[in-house]
Amino acid sequence: MPFSFLAKAKPTNNIDNLSSTVMAFCSTFCPRIPTNFRVKPISSFPSNSPFCLSFKVYSSQATDASSQDKFTGRVGFLGLGIMGSPMAQNLIKAGCDVTVWNRTKSKCDPLISLGAKHGSSPEEVAANCDVTFAMLADPESAIDVACGKNGAVSGMGPGKGYVDVSTVDVATAKLINGHIKATGALFLEAPVSGSKKPAEDGQLIFLTAGDRALYDSVASLLDILGKSRFYLGEVGNGAAMKLVVNMIMGSMMASFSEGLLLSKKVGLNPNVLVEVVSQGAISAPMYSVKGPSMVKSLYPTAFPLKHQQKDLRLALGLAESVSQSTPIAAAANELYKVAKSYGLSDEDFSAVIEALKAKSHNTA
Repeated sequence: MPFSFLAKAKPTNNIDNLSSTVMAFCSTFCPRIPTNFRVKPISSFPSNSPFCLSFKVYSSQATDASSQDKFTGRVGFLGLGIMGSPMAQNLIKAGCDVTVWNRTKSKCDPLISLGAKHGSSPEEVAANCDVTFAMLADPESAIDVACGKNGAVSGMGPGKGYVDVSTVDVATAKLINGHIKATGALFLEAPVSGSKKPAEDGQLIFLTAGDRALYDSVASLLDILGKSRFYLGEVGNGAAMKLVVNMIMGSMMASFSEGLLLSKKVGLNPNVLVEVVSQGAISAPMYSVKGPSMVKSLYPTAFPLKHQQKDLRLALGLAESVSQSTPIAAAANELYKVAKSYGLSDEDFSAVIEALKAKSHNTA
């Protein structure tokens, strides 16, 4: 029996203060928050912060009763890479009826062993499921899996929903939305802020936009996969928010890399720099998590460098579309491009520091 999304539609209650929302995303690497604390407001700054800002950010979980309604339909999951695989696994462990697909079939096998079904194509998965999630590497892949030959669109129809959690540009999100909606199905873009560990721990942050009825219907699924979710209105807003967040993150990592190398070059201990930074006003979990490994020239992949560079490129395109100057992000993007040219694409994005090391050696 098809799962009805429209029956669960609730009044729209958008988050108006997007500047406050961005503050909630500064960390991709936050530790797991106990379930009993998830419904409480989270301050954007620690209590001992030297800044006198008093506003707070609330996740949609704090006020949305739909999170109490368990999704009972069949769930499809397309794309089982570094993010998609642990996300699908968490849905299976939570007892969901999950059907998976990936271009490389072998990546489906561990999930099948946990109880997942296998679909031979995105079309077959979408046809047999009530809601289908997609986590693809880039806009081209997202479009192909949704709209290409044997794509998900061919299996969509009234009563079904498509949730694209890939990081894409605004134009791609709107293109996929148009194709999905033309079938009578519902569409939700829901890119995530988070990397491998938050995906494994169910601690992602969802930046959603699109059909509110679908958002309300899959709320319990998003709560399995993440620690918070934000509904941002019309399609394109989710993609834009994700690109802004990752633009900031990429620039922060480039600057942090410069600081680590400079501290060492002037005779300071870079490990001490990591400790100093972690206790000051510019503290971010990203620095304390990545810093020690970076000092050892180790870059275990949580967020591939090639994806960070892709997101910076897309963010720069977004900025260009509204004539917004982004000189810092543009400079960071060039650094990530250099790192890619050194064969570091599949290393963690913190490996961008190697591009700076190379430049230093070339000018020595």
